[in-house]
Order: sequence, then C-alpha cells, then structure tokens
Amino acid sequence: MFHIKMGRFLPLSALPVGYNNPFIRVFIAKSHKDKPLKSVITLPEYSFPVQAGTADSDGIIADLCDNRGENISEKNGNYSELTGLYWMWKNKLCNTGQDDCISGMYYGLAQYRRMLNFSSDDLLRLTDNDVDVVLPYPMPYEPNIHAHHERYLKDEDWSALLTALAELQPEYAEIFPQVLTQQYLYNYNVILAKKQVLREYCEWLFPILERTEELSIPKGKDRADRYIGYMGETLETLYFIKNRERFNVVHTECKLFV
Repeated sequence: MFHIKMGRFLPLSALPVGYNNPFIRVFIAKSHKDKPLKSVITLPEYSFPVQAGTADSDGIIADLCDNRGENISEKNGNYSELTGLYWMWKNKLCNTGQDDCISGMYYGLAQYRRMLNFSSDDLLRLTDNDVDVVLPYPMPYEPNIHAHHERYLKDEDWSALLTALAELQPEYAEIFPQVLTQQYLYNYNVILAKKQVLREYCEWLFPILERTEELSIPKGKDRADRYIGYMGETLETLYFIKNRERFNVVHTECKLFV
C-alpha cells in the first residue's frame, strides 16, 4: 500500500534565514463565473491573476488570459483551473535558458479563493532548504479518495483514465488502483515548485489528460462537467506519491477565502 509521505511542513528552519531570496511567480486562476469574495484580499507581489476559460467568456477580468499564446482555453469546461496550468506550461515554463540553472526559481498555480499560505520567512527558506515542491496539506476522505470522487466521476471515466495511464505511463498505472484506495488527496490542483520540476510534471500530466478525453464516454468535446479537473487532483496525488523519494516535498495550509 502506498501512502503520502508527509515529509516536512512550513515553517522550515534554515541558516541563515533570508539569505537567498527566490524568484517566485504564482498565477491565480480566475473565471468570469467566480462569485465576488466577501473578504478583501491583498495579493502578494509575486501573484498574478490569469483568466481561465477566456475563450468562452464575454469579458476580460484579468490582465493575463489563458487564450493567448499556446493554449487549451476552450476546454475550460472540463479542465477548470488546469487550462491556466497548461497556459503556464506552454508560455512560461517552456521558455528554457540560463534561468533553468537557477535553483531559486519557483512557479505555482493557485485559485482565486484557494491559495497556499506562505509567510515571508517561509519563502526565504525555500532555496536554503532545497525545496522542490510545496503542496497543500493532504485532505483525508472516508473511506477513500475513490469514493470521494464517485460523486463527480463515473466508472467509465476512471476506466478511460486507467487506460490512458497504461498506454502512456505503465509504471504509474500499476500503482494507480492502490492510490485510489488510500484516504489522502492533494486537493484543488494548487502547487508551487521549481520551474524545471513543474515543467516535468506538466509534461507528464497533460498527455494523460488529452488521451483520457479521447477515450471518455462521452468524449471530452461532447461534455462540460469539470471531470478532467477532478482527475487532475488525483493525478497530482499519484505523481508525487510515485516520486516521493526523488523530490523534496513540503506541505503548507491551503487558505480558503470566502
């Protein structure tokens, strides 16, 4: 049985604190369908709203839009905030160069009401601790995460995903059924990671999701029920469980704004 390796939690210790100031860019997925927040949020200077699903919107609500450059903005009805992650991958993370050698370069995805919680000291400690990935505290579900997602996904959806995994990533397909029987899930598709780590994750994730769309009944182009977004949560859990020894993962609170 595979379980999430809890690893370390913020705040981290480092010597000296604040010696290395990382480059951080967190893109916050927003939608024209979002309800206004009751609370007033002051976004950190490293946060940049990006409109997800701009292709199907009548208006512009952010300076950055996921229908610019290489994108899948028109698939937002199924992918939800993951169209924002795809836009990041193709238009930010794939710009390789000398900055890939900079250890303190982090990119992340948040949602307009769900964001990873960092203090200024937490961020300053990332490089000194050689953190690869920051994920939200894993959420427990009874009896397991498969039962939790049965509210949103049909057996045919799981079958399509498992077939896609078997075709494209057989090593992951072998442990996928075991991951579904565990209780802990990384929710919301939120993440902060080193640029090259997040790029590697996207290179793994999106071909699987694209193939799942093709195998789905009905196919992805014939529906709009956010099912790919829900699958993304489970795949994020699968990926970082499978690579738990390769990456230095820490966890922090995912704040919910109302």
